[in-house]
Amino acid sequence: MVARIDHRQAERNVQLYPWFKAFQSLLFWQAVWFLFFQNTLSAAEAILLYAIFDLSTTVLEVPSGYLSDRVGRRPTLILAGLTGLAGASLLTLGHGFAVFALAQVCLGASQAFVSGTDSSLLFESLDRAGRSADVEAEEVKAWRFGFVAFAVSAAVGGALGMFDPRLPFAATVFAMAGMLAIAIGFHEPGKNGQVVTERMRFRSLLHAFDQPVVRWMFVLSFSMYAFSHIPFVFGQPFILQALATVGLEAEAPLVSGTLTSVMMLISVGVSLFARKLRKAIGLPAILLLAFGIQIALIAVLSLTDSIFAVLVLLLRMVPNSLAGPFILARLQPLLGDETRATYLSTQSLVGRLVLATSLLFASGVTSDQGTMVHAEISVILGWYVAAGLLVIGGLIVAARRITVEG
Repeated sequence: MVARIDHRQAERNVQLYPWFKAFQSLLFWQAVWFLFFQNTLSAAEAILLYAIFDLSTTVLEVPSGYLSDRVGRRPTLILAGLTGLAGASLLTLGHGFAVFALAQVCLGASQAFVSGTDSSLLFESLDRAGRSADVEAEEVKAWRFGFVAFAVSAAVGGALGMFDPRLPFAATVFAMAGMLAIAIGFHEPGKNGQVVTERMRFRSLLHAFDQPVVRWMFVLSFSMYAFSHIPFVFGQPFILQALATVGLEAEAPLVSGTLTSVMMLISVGVSLFARKLRKAIGLPAILLLAFGIQIALIAVLSLTDSIFAVLVLLLRMVPNSLAGPFILARLQPLLGDETRATYLSTQSLVGRLVLATSLLFASGVTSDQGTMVHAEISVILGWYVAAGLLVIGGLIVAARRITVEG
């Protein structure tokens, strides 16, 4: 069993953590991936490749969380860097659906290894440094680093895609190498010396779900995960269709990258006053507001393919700024060290499973020839809006019966 780190090592982890999130978010391919897969393969296969990414992450979500709780945060994050590097390399050098699918599996594995483990390392490092009360502020700081990195990589990736569609993937290789280097530089937070049996782990996990606020957060979290990715998946074909109406479809990679960059910068701006808003209206209100924005955004994209509707996509990451750090900060003290990553991975697993299953159905009603038209996008997004209204309605009713605020 690894001994607990000292105060200096814990503070070093806290200082490195935002940079880890930044390199993790340098996904230069984000603004062009659908366009690349659609042009190389088809729209249906592009959706299927994203479903493969989510399904591969789903398979490893809980095992990776269990690995993190048993073996440690640092080794798990190192595995995340290695698999991310492998996936980006395959997308840069590979050809054909099979190779791209393998790359998606690697990227999915990388995401699974990070999921829950990164936030657990931050909270436990803060706890070892005697600063557990700072978790909300540190989570918000890390999200800002990630959003800025996302913005930079989106703009650069979109520009690179105009020269060669594989250049954004090549740039991501270097980003994943940086993420791996930082993971190696972390110190393992360590345990408190208590021997934890598998029965104790299982009981600790059940205890977490015994708490009404944890169950409420669980439903909200996996729902917001799924809904936040719908505009990401369908945003690029939507942009392509909207630009085609004004004869600018050839500029889709650059426009997509620029819009994504601005989107992330807007989210950074929102994060600057998110904590003040959270204190002003309360935790349940800000979280439900964030989810409502997600549903409204999808509704607008479903109703029109106007070029002006593209601007609505600029709000895609605002809900993450208003919800993500606060959900983690509220949950962390309610979870035990022995099952913290397992719980967070289970939460992510359900969200990914819901998203991947819905995308599999979406790919089944999408043309397997050529690009996706707005008529198809509209029908698919309409079903998502209906489902979202049902979920948020249930959450509003439940929030009146439990204590969400900490």
